[in-house]
Amino acid sequence: MKDNKLRVGVIGVGHLGEYHVQKYKALPTVDLVGVVDTDEKRVRDISERYGTNAYTSHHDILEKVDAVSLAVPTEKHYHLAKDILSQGVHLLVEKPITYQLEPADTLIKMAHDRGLVLQVGLVERYNPAVVKMQSFLNKPIFIESHRMNVFTTRGTDVDVVLDLMIHDLDIILHVIRSEVKEVHAVGMSVVTGKTDIANVRIIFEDGTVANLTASRVSDRTLRKIRVFQQDAYLSVDCLKRELSVTRLDTTNRTSTNFPQITSNSTRFPDSDPLADQIRSFVNSVINGSTPVVSGEDGRRALKYALGIIDQIERGCKNFQEIC
Repeated sequence: MKDNKLRVGVIGVGHLGEYHVQKYKALPTVDLVGVVDTDEKRVRDISERYGTNAYTSHHDILEKVDAVSLAVPTEKHYHLAKDILSQGVHLLVEKPITYQLEPADTLIKMAHDRGLVLQVGLVERYNPAVVKMQSFLNKPIFIESHRMNVFTTRGTDVDVVLDLMIHDLDIILHVIRSEVKEVHAVGMSVVTGKTDIANVRIIFEDGTVANLTASRVSDRTLRKIRVFQQDAYLSVDCLKRELSVTRLDTTNRTSTNFPQITSNSTRFPDSDPLADQIRSFVNSVINGSTPVVSGEDGRRALKYALGIIDQIERGCKNFQEIC
């Protein structure tokens, strides 16, 4: 801390990293010390745009900061995160935490042993419609999620499970307080050589069933979670940040004595989940509290994502094949 401000940096200032820079810059409790990227022109442009220092190596900034965001390609997460934590710097790492479980375990232990905050950037957990949905949950029977993207080259360093589906995996594993009993997954490659479309059915020990679909070759963008339970149907539109709750109104009946069905929607148009995520990270560092999405949470989502990928790899993968 310097002048009662948390000294932070952002390592990796591509498309997502720049958004991290914006959110830190807007926080009065933060001193944005600098930005880091191996692309000299990009890092210089970002530093000038936001009035901070530019570095081309993460080693040059670690002694100057208390905390950093790491928004580089996933293949670089582990080695850079090790350097960051070994210098006693708190870390917000974008999802997925790593490619494999063993490196994730190493990072979690390093953070624990040093008393550091390790937060994973699963930003949908901060979506106010998702947060509000949790207050209505009452023994869900079935959960369905669809996360679709129009194809872009961004994020294709990983397959669609680690790119998109992992958000819904994290949410569902968080809200269903039961162990996973069975996982059944299918998927295929369309464009990238990696899995571009995936579907998984998760059966929990308590009987809850979740069906997740993710695609990055869709004709439109879609982010929806639907929850079916005994007393209500909940529908979350993550893009619009809207929650709809449909219930039976047993006090008002039709002329044929059927209960009325009522639906109420709540919108959060002025919300900013990424800003909330960044603010939450800063507060966890300052207060020494456990982050909303911890390293353990990131590992849990990664564990099941890798299991899904393994099932798909062993089954039908290519678009042209018929299984």
